[in-house]
Formats: sequence, C-alpha cells, structure tokens
Amino acid sequence: MPQPAAKRQDQTRPAAPELETGLTDAEAAARLKRDGPNELPQGEHRSPLKIIFDTIREPMFALLLAAGLLYFVIGDPAEAVILFGFATLSVLIAVVQELRTERALEALRDLSSPRALVIRESVQKRIPGREVVRGDLIVIAEGDRVAADALLIATAALEIDESLLTGESVPVQKSAAAPGDIAGDGELHADTDDRSAAFSGTLVVRGQGRGIVRGIGRKTELGRIGQSLGTIEREPPRLRAQTRRLVRLFAVAGISVSILAAVLYGLAGNDWTSATLGGIALAMAMLPEEFPLILTVFTVMGAIRIAKARVLTRRAAAIEALGAATVLCTDKTGTLTQNRMTVVELRDADGAPVALGDANLPLAPEAAHLALLAARSSRDRTFDPMERAFHDLAARAGIAPPWPQVAVCDFDLRDDLPAMGRAWGAGEETPRLAAKGAPEAIVRLCGLSPDKAGQVLAAAADMAGRGLRVLGLAEGELRNAADDRLEGQALAFRGLVALADPLRPGVKEAVGECRAAGIRIAMVTGDHPATAAAMARAAGLDAEPVVTGRELAALDPQAFAAAVATAAVFARIVPEQKLKIVEALKAQGAIVAMTGDGVNDAPALKAAHIGIAMGGRGTDVAREAAAMVLLDDDFNSIVRTIRLGRRTFDNLRKAMGYVLAMHVPIAGLAFLPLALGLPPLLGPLHIAFLEMVIDPVCSIAFEAEPEEPDLMQRPPRKATDALLPLALMAWSLIQGLAAFAAAGGVYLLSLHAELPPDVVRGRAFLTLILASVGLIIVDRSFSSSLLTALTRPNSALVAVMGLAAVMLVIVLGVPPAAALFRFGDVGLAGIGIAIAAAVAMMLLLELAKALGIAARLRR
Repeated sequence: MPQPAAKRQDQTRPAAPELETGLTDAEAAARLKRDGPNELPQGEHRSPLKIIFDTIREPMFALLLAAGLLYFVIGDPAEAVILFGFATLSVLIAVVQELRTERALEALRDLSSPRALVIRESVQKRIPGREVVRGDLIVIAEGDRVAADALLIATAALEIDESLLTGESVPVQKSAAAPGDIAGDGELHADTDDRSAAFSGTLVVRGQGRGIVRGIGRKTELGRIGQSLGTIEREPPRLRAQTRRLVRLFAVAGISVSILAAVLYGLAGNDWTSATLGGIALAMAMLPEEFPLILTVFTVMGAIRIAKARVLTRRAAAIEALGAATVLCTDKTGTLTQNRMTVVELRDADGAPVALGDANLPLAPEAAHLALLAARSSRDRTFDPMERAFHDLAARAGIAPPWPQVAVCDFDLRDDLPAMGRAWGAGEETPRLAAKGAPEAIVRLCGLSPDKAGQVLAAAADMAGRGLRVLGLAEGELRNAADDRLEGQALAFRGLVALADPLRPGVKEAVGECRAAGIRIAMVTGDHPATAAAMARAAGLDAEPVVTGRELAALDPQAFAAAVATAAVFARIVPEQKLKIVEALKAQGAIVAMTGDGVNDAPALKAAHIGIAMGGRGTDVAREAAAMVLLDDDFNSIVRTIRLGRRTFDNLRKAMGYVLAMHVPIAGLAFLPLALGLPPLLGPLHIAFLEMVIDPVCSIAFEAEPEEPDLMQRPPRKATDALLPLALMAWSLIQGLAAFAAAGGVYLLSLHAELPPDVVRGRAFLTLILASVGLIIVDRSFSSSLLTALTRPNSALVAVMGLAAVMLVIVLGVPPAAALFRFGDVGLAGIGIAIAAAVAMMLLLELAKALGIAARLRR
C-alpha cells in the first residue's frame, strides 16, 4: 500500500549549501539597523489642530469672522456671538467629519504587523514581518501573506495570488530560480513574467516555498508603487474655488453699493449716523456669508448620505466631482463580480452539456458524479477559490459513488504537467484516483484517440472563449503505488468543468443606469482579454474594442490617446499603464472615476478626479490614495454614489440660487428707505435674524430635497460649468425681484396708509419671511407643479416651516421680542395682506415655470 497522505511531487531545485542556514542573528540585527524595518511609511494624517488651522485659513471662514467683528463694532455683541457660533460650528463639523473618516480607515487596517517564518542559523523562527531583512531566508506556505520581495530557491506546488499587484485574478504557479539567478542581487518586478519571484503583500493559495529576500519596505514592489504617489497632484476642489469667486464678487459689489447709498443718504438728509447704520445693514444684506455654511452643510450631509450607501468619503472634492463624472474605469474582480469562483458549466466525456439545475436543489446523478470527482481531486482544507467552488458544488451532490473516505496520496502540479490528483482508499481495496487539470493535459493522460481528443478540446475551447476557466476531469484506480507520476496511472476521461467569478446581483441594472446617465464605463483589468471581454458582455458593457497592455506599450502618444478614447476593455494592464490611462482621459477633458484595490491601482486612484478604493479586499496604500472607499466592494454602490452626488449638486444649486434670490429683497428693503430719504427699515438685528437663522435652516431643507425624476437620464454636467451659471443667476434675480415687489409693495402700501413706523416695519418683515418660505417652495424643483412641491415629502422642510412660524410668533407677538425688533401690532389685516402678497408672488413664479421660462433660463 502507498504511504498515507504523502506529497508525491516536490518541485524544488537544490539550493546552495550556504542558503540552507540563513543569516545569523547578529547579521540580521546589523541589517535591520542599516536598512530600517520592513514596513511602508505611514500615510499623512492630519491632527485635529491641523484640521482647525486649515479650516480657519479658508477665505470664506475669514469672511464669517469679519462679519462677526462688524457686529461688535456697531455695538451688537449678541448678534456677533450668534455669528461666531455658526463659524465655530463649521469648524467642528470639519473636524468631526475628518476624524470620523480616519477612525473608519483605522478600523479597516490590520494594525498588527504580519508574521514571517525565517531560517536563521539553521533554525526556523517566527518573527514580526517588520523585522525581516534583506538576505533573510524566508519560508512561505499555503495561507501566508508574503512579508517581503523574495527570489524563490525552492518550491512545492506553489501558487500565489498576485491580484493586488497585477490585477490578474488567477493564481500564478511558481517555480524555483535557476542557480545562476540566485547568485545575482537585482530587484524584483511584478510586471515581468518571472515565475521565481514572490512579492510582498501577495497571498499563497497553494503549496509551499523558500526564498531569499531581495527587497524590504520601500524597496519592495509594493513600496515602489506607494512612493510614486508622492509625485501625483490631486485635483483641487472646484466648488470651493467657485464659491470663493462668488463671495468675492458679491463682497465687492455689496460694499461698493452700501458705501454709495450711505454717502447719498448722508448728503441728502445730513443724518450721518443713520446713513452709516443703513450702509452697514445694506452691506450685510448683500454679503452672501451663508455660502460657506451651505457648502459645509451639503458636504457633510452628502458624506453622511453616501456612507449609508456603504461608501466612506475621505475627501469632499469627490462629492463635488461625482455629479460631473463622464468616465468610470472599473476593475472586474470583486467590483463587477463577487470575487469567488463558482462552477457554471459541466460537460460529459463527449463534450455534451450536463445540466446543473437549480442552485437550491440536489444535482442530477451525472452532474453529481462530475462534482464529486472534482471535489475528490481537491484538497480538504484549501485557500484556492477554485477548489472551494468544487467542494461547494459537491455539497449539492446528494448521491455519492462508492468512494473510500481516506486520502492515501496526492499528485501535485508540476511545471511540465498542469494536472493534479488524489488517491482514496481504505482497508485492502484498491485506491480510487481522481484527477483534474488543463483539458489538454487530462486528454493526454487518458490517452484519448485523436478524434475524441479533438472533440473534447473543441468543447473546452468553446467554454474558454466565453471567459470561463476550464478543467478536465478523469478517474481511475491507483494501479502503480510506487510511481509518483500521474503518467504512470490508468485514467479514464469523464468530462469538463468550467468556473467563473459570477456577476454581483444588480450589476446589469447599475450599468444600464450609467449608460442612461451618459457615463462611459471602461473595464481596466489584469485578466486575459477573452475573460475580460466575456465578463464585459455579461455585465452589459461594450466588449469591443479590447486593448491589451502590450498593445498600448507599442503605441506613440497620439495613438495611445486615440486608443484610450475608444477602448471598451483594457486587458493585461500593468500598473504604470493605469496611471497613463487616467492621465490621457483627463487630458481629453473627461472627469474620471477610477476603482481599484491593489497597490498597483494607487497612483491611478490618486490621479483620478474620483478615486474609489475597495474597503473589504483593498490594500492600505489604495485606501490612502483614494477619495472614497467602498466598504462592500460593490459596483452597485458606485452607481448609488454617483446618483447621490448628482442629487447633492442639484440641491446645492437650488440652495445657492435661493440664497441669492433672498438677498435681493433683503438688500432692496435696506436700500429703498435710503433712496426715499426715509429712516432705515431693516437694521443689523433684522438682517442677522434673516440670514443667520432662516437661510442656514433652509439649506438643510434643500439638502434633504428628494432627487429630480430625470436625475440619471441627464448627460453629465461639464467640468467647466459654473456653480451658479448666468441663466440660473438670472432666474434667481427674477425670483428675488418678485419677492422684493411683494415685500416692498406692502411697505409702500403701509406708508401710504400713514401707519406708525413700527407697524410698517412689522408688516414688511412679515411679508419678507412669508416670501422666503414661498421661494423655498418654488425652488424645490425647476419643473414640478405647485401641487407636487407642496405634497412631496421632506421632513426637513416641514421643520423649517414650523421653525419659521414659531419665530414669527415670537418676534411679532411677544412684546419684549417685538420691542427689541421695533415691531408694532401688524393686526389681522396686515397678516392677510402679507399672506396675499406672498401667495401672489409664488403663483406668478410657478406660472413662469409652467411656461418653461425657468427651464430655459436654467439651460
């Protein structure tokens, strides 16, 4: 009988005697001191003080502080405290959001240093990965994460998953280096076809090996890619730059107009105190200090909403860019697919299909036999996703052929034979043998006739052409226990099995949404072209043209740009090419979103407008480089995030447009009395009440506004589009003039009725508040009807209405508050006039929307 559970093939090349003992402890300590620890430099993390300092340096924040100081100068410390409160809130929001993000990233990191098994002074010892040094003799086995770049000097059925470096989803079979190569001292690179190198961070999925460490820390392939990130500049936040320009524009205009009005009023009435107060009030009315707060609220709330979609936002600029994304470069494994192998097709010995049936039902007998054969040729405890898939399928078998339950020997993969087998036996019976491998290898082992072999290989080619990984299956009896080669056994061909990494549920629908939204999706992967194209077709993506990394490398810059502009699938792409693809797309004016999980993806993630890393299977380097992290690694989350990004930008425009519109009647009521030579109507307290309470709360209401029905049917906005284009500013001006006409009309009507000044002020103020509520309703949508605007759910808007009502009751109905604001009793007649004026304004604006005026202005 054969020896129990013996490994039958050891694919090793004898190492030189000096490589068997490893370094001495003294040598290792000296090298550790000389070269430093085997670890990557930590990413830059900002402390709370640094975050606060960066925030208060923002020009918009400085504007808030300046406005607060203005209140102190005019002798209204209470209002100044309120303004400083909002400024402090914006800082706290920024600090809390960034610290929350960093804590979530820390939770994703493996804080413990990975362990490594090394040979020193002829003794194997387990040490922290950071203590591995160049020249160490390192031992790796199935399930290990390789701790450093190493040249392999001995292997036994070794396969390593290098997808985090190369993007290739199929494990790479490794072999020992030639003796002449072992004596060298060159660096190792993952973009070569060298099968004798093991790279830091990769995972051993089968077998074992021994290697000499050639690179640690920054000098590893992983470390070199990480260092290249420092040369890549991030995209600056576009919205913040645009907001600064808007603030400067309105600040210059407001200060100029207020100075002119104050001088004219002072010259006309010779009342320079009132003129100064009126000018200050007018300046405050025209300065849009709400803009920075609105942008902060939308950024933070947008990040919170996106987090509910299982996406962590690391940089606010990504939220700004989402609504404009024109190209989405996505990898395949784990993003479009489930990152697990599944048996998707079976063929019998003649190449005819064998039905797998429903996934929740037992397999039919023929399929069950093939499933059990595949499982019997696999190891019991395995990290290989293919063998796990065989065991999962065998669990559905239901009927078991008379196989013994004890594995007596294994036939492992060899460099010259891509096939493996296991023999099973018990007692005196002859062990049964199950084998699997490349179809051509299994066909050769089974000795099929040329006609039969051609029939089987044609079926295998048909399956492989659809992007499936195909293996042949065979069985027999262990006739020659002394022969440790599969060629010495008698095997009978039984069929073919095909595996694939299945699509995630909902991917096709998500791809359809992107297409409707005008977003081009390009697959960028390290996989084989046929596999990538087949998966693209299955996901609903364009599968042609396919461009390989080798083809791209042969192109000149002009041809490279042309290929990048048209390719649907990029296959066999190496790390440097991913970055070049992103840069070429950006040079063509595209707004690029790039997904990735490996170290090789990090430069492209950082260079893209929206870098999206995988939180579940991604590397620390990729997560540090990205602007967003997918916590569930799901393509559907990307599309949901784009939808939320578009909604955020839509609602941000509505809020900004509303604020701009509201400044018109506020400034108008501050300017009108000066123009008529009358005492100022609105003082700093009134304007503080309007701008520091109503407007920020309304920004929250707009942020919570549901998305427009056509949100994902529009083409992406252009990157050069202004936050407030001229057409939208014109529509805001029209709304503001309508609100000014309502409030100013009530003011003039009350003056004509010779009412006391406090009553006039109260009526005008009430009308202005009601007009502001009317503008909120009008600005909820550019297209929906008034009925829809009033009935569409928005709990934040309901809260705004309630808050506005409570505040009005307090400032108009509570005597101390009314006296502070210098309001008189407006009376039922005054309330009725104010309501009528606000409703008339709202109906006129809704009529303009119905006639399509607003839509044309918006375009």
